[in-house]
Amino acid sequence: MSIFTRIKDAIFGDEPPADAAAPKPAPQSAPKPATTSGIPASPADAKWGRSVDMPKADVREVDVEAVLELRSAHNPQKLNWRTSIVDLMKLLDVDSSLENRRELARELGYTGSTEDTATMNVWLHKRVMEELRNNGGKVPASLVA
Repeated sequence: MSIFTRIKDAIFGDEPPADAAAPKPAPQSAPKPATTSGIPASPADAKWGRSVDMPKADVREVDVEAVLELRSAHNPQKLNWRTSIVDLMKLLDVDSSLENRRELARELGYTGSTEDTATMNVWLHKRVMEELRNNGGKVPASLVA
């Protein structure tokens, strides 16, 4: 599992949404194709049992700042997760070692020197927040800037 995935799962939870986790019972008879109005899209669709409705993707937006604030409030350490990738990783119980941060930098496409850890860490924090936003997280602009 990638380091970013561990970070994302710690914030978003690694469980699928409840409606996606529950198996759907098999229909007893062939489903009746219908549009949202309940009327088959065409006689051909009705005849071949095709539905014109597309399945809805399981989309859930996670308020990243709220999750991190809550975790921070219950953490005995005073961590500066808003600007420090090391503290963010500590807050999420993800190994924040230099080796792991370098690996995270590779995962996220960092092209600078991993020897310049200060620059890399600033870039990592911003990039992690961008990736969390790209993966369905609600991330305020102040955490990405």
